[in-house]
Amino acid sequence: MSETKTRVLLGSPIHQKPQVLEHFLNSLLRLRRDGIALDFYFIDDNGDSASSLLLQQFAPPGSEVFLQSSGFHDAYIRNDTTHYWNSDLVWKVAGFKNLMIRRADAFGYDHLFLIDSDLILHPGTLLHLIGTGKDIISEVFWTQWQPGTMLQPQVWMHDEYNQWEILPGEKPSQAEINRRFHAFLAKLQLPGIYEVGGLGACTLISRRAISSGVSYDMIRNISYWGEDRHFCIRAAALGIPLYVDTHYPALHLYRDSDLEKVADYIRQTTAEPAAGGGSGPEDGGADGAGRGAAAGGAGTAHSGDTLSGGKADGLGTADGSRGKADDGVDTADGGGSNGAAAEPPLEREAASADGLWSAAEAEERLRKASPADSSPDGTAEPAAAGDVPPAARRPKLTLTMIVKNESRRFLRQVLQEHRKYIDEAVIIDDGSTDNTADICREVLHGIPLHLVRNDISKFHNEAELRMQQWEEVVKTNPEWILSLDADEVFEDRFARDIGLLLQEESCDLFCFRLYDFWDDNHYREDNYWRSHQSYRPFLLRYREEFAYVWNDTPQHCGRLPENIFELPHQLSNLRLKHLGWSRPEYRLDKYLRYMLLDPDGQYGWKEQYQSILDQQPKLVPWVE
Repeated sequence: MSETKTRVLLGSPIHQKPQVLEHFLNSLLRLRRDGIALDFYFIDDNGDSASSLLLQQFAPPGSEVFLQSSGFHDAYIRNDTTHYWNSDLVWKVAGFKNLMIRRADAFGYDHLFLIDSDLILHPGTLLHLIGTGKDIISEVFWTQWQPGTMLQPQVWMHDEYNQWEILPGEKPSQAEINRRFHAFLAKLQLPGIYEVGGLGACTLISRRAISSGVSYDMIRNISYWGEDRHFCIRAAALGIPLYVDTHYPALHLYRDSDLEKVADYIRQTTAEPAAGGGSGPEDGGADGAGRGAAAGGAGTAHSGDTLSGGKADGLGTADGSRGKADDGVDTADGGGSNGAAAEPPLEREAASADGLWSAAEAEERLRKASPADSSPDGTAEPAAAGDVPPAARRPKLTLTMIVKNESRRFLRQVLQEHRKYIDEAVIIDDGSTDNTADICREVLHGIPLHLVRNDISKFHNEAELRMQQWEEVVKTNPEWILSLDADEVFEDRFARDIGLLLQEESCDLFCFRLYDFWDDNHYREDNYWRSHQSYRPFLLRYREEFAYVWNDTPQHCGRLPENIFELPHQLSNLRLKHLGWSRPEYRLDKYLRYMLLDPDGQYGWKEQYQSILDQQPKLVPWVE
């Protein structure tokens, strides 16, 4: 009597570099298939003929491979910083996944296993996921969504990417959110099966879930970014719980530099023959080295990378990515490699821990942290600051700016806000021909001001100008340095909360989100303008013993040294408003300046430069 096998369709929409795709396909050949009839459905969306050839040559014995051309020729850009997505690409991929759901349904498969083509699977993954009996379950993987950031899983608890638990109507303090965030990450480092609110990219879907009506169709009254979110919301509405398994973390080849991790991952997840021929309870011996390696969560899939003790401030907004320019000409859509699955909007995060946290260690880190909106014990709100320099009990805060012909713009407005909390100011007047310097002296009267004038502007070489600014600041023996432009101002509560940041002994650098205002009350958000979904460094503790290194590119070199992320750093949920785009005449001026200084987009993003003059951009109301 022949054995009845579990029928599984493995589906993947593929637009991939051949060197990544080859590792992906090889990992599929390593999957243990005891009692499984495994077929494949690939949609070839590649622009590289070498990748298409790899798919044509993929022919595992005993499996049917259904290979379909997408018929599209879209540009999809990825680099070692991030991946760039737009709405058309997202919903194209959603359509591909829906085709796979329909094929699994029409041919009576017991499960559909949807997987992104930049993942390397543990051999025991498929058998184990089937064995859980869950209708929708993903295997975890951990990713540094931006270079130098903390590792985060591709699953979340609620909304777009909030990785902490919360009850409907509950309004936990920031301290409590921080505690829950780190507890969530610590939990997912332990082997287990956990219910979550959102998942994607490595997901097993049962026949029952397919028959219930799950799909990647857009839900029209939800604006969340990414097809996986719409899938998960629909599944929850159908009464199907979502789970993540953490026994066999996959390796995510999110950027080319991750390829160097493949050999070590393969070694750790390849079982050695056990003495006596014993086998594991679920995987017939595949977990000897594999599960032992995978049990540490991210430690296996990302050898050499570690989670770290950064705050959870603001980690739940939307997908985002990091670009090049400091003044907003910099970002594009972010997303995963085969779908905008779960990419968070952070730019940099701490990477100082020596190993993965236990739950107790996470609690201890949070106990020592001072959240940005509470007192050190997380219970009391700080008192509001008045329009006077802060008391000497806290470290000195030095504001530094570069200004030029700002008298008719925002200089007076922003300095009136900054004087509420700064102790000193270092300002470079880069060749102004108006009364910019007089405004600085007037508004900052009573606060030590070091005003340095350049008779000839150095703006044509920003690196030289920024290094001059840095050297002048260092001459004042600063403790904390706040580097802002003359059109940037924090939201109102910054004056109240800055004291707690300055007293944070475990952190030397704070990063914030920058919102590009398009008028007085709205910021811009579209494919080219998503800077507020990244975090950028603005507040730095000066360490005399640290060897600071500068980027010497003539444009978009960064306003602070490029190696500052080697210092302990955190994210803050305090928001920074960029007013420089908020008037049509200013936008035209900036457009002409970028076209003059960087016409080919060598230092920035040419398409974004061109979008500056869009007549009907998407604007979002600002809520203070």
